[in-house]
Amino acid sequence: MNSIEDKTREIVRGVCSLDCPDQCGLLLHKEAGRIVKVEGDPSHPMTQGAICNKVRHMAERLYDPARLRYPMKRTGKKGDGAFERISWEEAIETVVSKWKTLIATEGAESILPYSFYGNMGRIGAEGMDRRFFHRMGASRLEQTICEAAGTEGYRYTMGGSYGTSPEDTVHAKLIVMWGINAVSTNLHQIVLAEKARKNGARIVAIDVHRNRTAKWADWFIPVRPGTDAALALGLMHILFEEGLTDETFLQTYTVGHEKLRQHVKSYDPEFVSSVTGVPVEDIYELARLYGRTTPSFIRIGNGIQHHDNGGMCVRTIACLPALTGQWMHRGGGAIKGNGSYLEFNKAALQRPQLRKQPARSVNMNLLGNALLELDPPIRSLYVYNSNPAVVAPHAGKVRQGLMREDLFTVVHDLFLTETARYADLVLPAMSSFENHDIYRSYWHHYVQIQQPAIEPYGESKSNPDVFRLLAQGMGFEEEALRDSDEDMIRQALNNPANPNLEGITYERLLEEQYVRADVRPLFPGKLPTPSGKIELYSRAMELKGLPPLPTYTPLLTDEDEELPFQFIPAPNHNYLNSTFSHNAKHVRLEGGEPKLYMHAEDAESLGIRSGERVRVWNSRGSCELTASVGDDVVPGTVVSQGLWADAEGSSRLVNALTPDRLADMGGGAVFFSGRVQVEKLESAS
Repeated sequence: MNSIEDKTREIVRGVCSLDCPDQCGLLLHKEAGRIVKVEGDPSHPMTQGAICNKVRHMAERLYDPARLRYPMKRTGKKGDGAFERISWEEAIETVVSKWKTLIATEGAESILPYSFYGNMGRIGAEGMDRRFFHRMGASRLEQTICEAAGTEGYRYTMGGSYGTSPEDTVHAKLIVMWGINAVSTNLHQIVLAEKARKNGARIVAIDVHRNRTAKWADWFIPVRPGTDAALALGLMHILFEEGLTDETFLQTYTVGHEKLRQHVKSYDPEFVSSVTGVPVEDIYELARLYGRTTPSFIRIGNGIQHHDNGGMCVRTIACLPALTGQWMHRGGGAIKGNGSYLEFNKAALQRPQLRKQPARSVNMNLLGNALLELDPPIRSLYVYNSNPAVVAPHAGKVRQGLMREDLFTVVHDLFLTETARYADLVLPAMSSFENHDIYRSYWHHYVQIQQPAIEPYGESKSNPDVFRLLAQGMGFEEEALRDSDEDMIRQALNNPANPNLEGITYERLLEEQYVRADVRPLFPGKLPTPSGKIELYSRAMELKGLPPLPTYTPLLTDEDEELPFQFIPAPNHNYLNSTFSHNAKHVRLEGGEPKLYMHAEDAESLGIRSGERVRVWNSRGSCELTASVGDDVVPGTVVSQGLWADAEGSSRLVNALTPDRLADMGGGAVFFSGRVQVEKLESAS
């Protein structure tokens, strides 16, 4: 049942909608129709009642006085945030009239939707919206900002997002957290790792920053940014050289192992140490620890793929479990993501056949270029489930594009975000707890449903509701544009091509709230790679002009190559991208201001001490942060955590510094491959 009652309040089961691998089961405490408390659902098999600060304080976000209550139109200059109330009827009529004119005069490709997964509900994020823009013929958005590079790299090796079952990782005897601050971004993997640790497991963290996870681990190995593939290849060198590989597994379940054996001979520990900064003795110790410990499990993080070489980096690390046969042992292997196990019927949900002819694609990481340079130009931007003025790379260029007076911008959101301040129309969005939607984790194996738990806030509407209204206004008559949320959920679940979903029905989800997919071990079995095996040598990569064997390539250089510091704008503990950055409680929890972590040697050379204000700059822009000096980062690297809301009188926009070039695979973002200079602000007190 989804509702529990006692004498004082009603408790309704729900799902955390945040873009997080854990996707927790929740208990929503209600009084007088309002959610007054959010806690974890102890009956959820994976998340078992534990939740993070972000969702624990969600009730305050739901009823924040700053939340949008009704549609508004701009009355001042773009960026000023001056708006006045209008009706939904006027809002829909304004959008429809503008779009009909644009389609008639400049074509549907002059309109660009921009969205991501600010809400992970599949109906709201990739349902009626996709159908509507397909039917319209609008420009297509390549949604590549988060994990595209690593997902493609992992796919070349394993055939898709298939990894270890998270619950099995309690059996691991070695856990390597590679490029992931899991304490802040994958809490329940930490819970499972703690259980493994109590059973004798050793935990290693490999990262560029001694973050919360690195401090929690048994052994922290700092590595220079963008050199993780070299470290993985150095481990392979030792594994092969010292006979620590599982030859039976390599012969049976991989292709290219002999070529790889020869290839990694050039990655000797001395060379790898010179590249990565990891001492030679540590490279040997880690390789031997990995080669002699079974089961060994690697949790591959998002951070390492946000480099120029990010796709190859993830592909390379993904090869390691094959060398020692870890996939044959319960709890061994790796997780980059597990989303392929729970793939819904995407075609039935998105209806690509509604698009009558091909349309140009725009990579979301190149939004600034698209708004300022694309020809024919983008004339209208519709933004939902995202805040590109803060989250997109080269944010100064993005904001310059948003300032265009000839760009008709509509933003559908819960708050007047930084992006919404540039909009011509702002539409109030429902929260996930006001919606009817379906969820699938990209880490664990449970499908979950959210039924509306509270009434819509003010005049807010869901994404599907707005697109149904727009379809009606545009005169689109296709039945698929009138489907209900329930219709779309049923269509998404009906996916004969994915046997893992067999038996998961709409009715069952209503009754049980969360249902585990029928996921079984990968081996013995056949992978969806061209060979059916783990591809240590990838012919598909070779055909695309990519190195077919795992390879280390240095980060690219640009106009900032002479600047001294590699800049890593990592996530923090209390925000999720820009979400919660406007909330006073979360700001306090995160320390009140953004910091720049510097090595003591670098800070001393610049005359900078902890607590002093610094300017961080490059050719793209600048921001102001507070120095935190110590040994938590390697020399030559500076780290800032979190996407902070715009502040009066100073810039905290770290994405003003990040490059908008694309990664080696998947069109992914390279947030972590920019270089900067740092200087003390002399005016600081």
